[in-house]
Amino acid sequence: MIKRIKSRTRFKSFLIFCFRLAAVLILTGLISSLFVFFSTCGRVYSRKDFSGSAIKDGSYDAIIVLGCAAWNGGPSPMLADRLDTAVELYRSGAAPKILMSGDHGQDDYNEVGVMRDYALEMGVPSEDIFLDHAGFSTYETMYRASKIFGIRKALVVTQKYHLYRSLYNASSYGIECYGIDAGASNYIINPKYYPREVLAMSKDFFQCIFGIKPTYMGDKIDISGNGEVTLD
Repeated sequence: MIKRIKSRTRFKSFLIFCFRLAAVLILTGLISSLFVFFSTCGRVYSRKDFSGSAIKDGSYDAIIVLGCAAWNGGPSPMLADRLDTAVELYRSGAAPKILMSGDHGQDDYNEVGVMRDYALEMGVPSEDIFLDHAGFSTYETMYRASKIFGIRKALVVTQKYHLYRSLYNASSYGIECYGIDAGASNYIINPKYYPREVLAMSKDFFQCIFGIKPTYMGDKIDISGNGEVTLD
């Protein structure tokens, strides 16, 4: 009888510990995510608002375009919106270079190659397009944008829900940045992206604190030079 009581007591204590641990983790995640959001929300612009703002001063090193899915050798609708927005900014003289960052970790999947081809078809000169073949995550993109490409001031292009984390990562590595919402012209953003983004905000918050290195580094590349040096 005494053994049963002790066993139940230990089990109850274990459940209480698990509950408290879960509560701490959830609270930590929410607080860190809110910090990321509120520290960057004032730097998020629509294309229209940016075009008439004082921050459109032509002093940016580059426009950073974050990659996402490529379908059958072409950009997904979400990626196409990002590219259209970036090219529009480039044509307006917002920045002289475009850094396209995405997943090219396999020979048969090349996000940045698709992104480059799309921009070339829209008339962007080859030498003004830089490719980051190892932009496997938002965090890695911004780490490499700072440490490899030497970017110090940038416009970041992606959908609005994704901009807060992107700007936080960039700022953490010394990039003065503003986000331009690529919108959602012909698709509905999947609701599951939002809770996933909250988790990603918390993850990136701690990655920035600890300065986690990306999967690959490499030689430094001058963003003011010729983008063709980044061709694979």
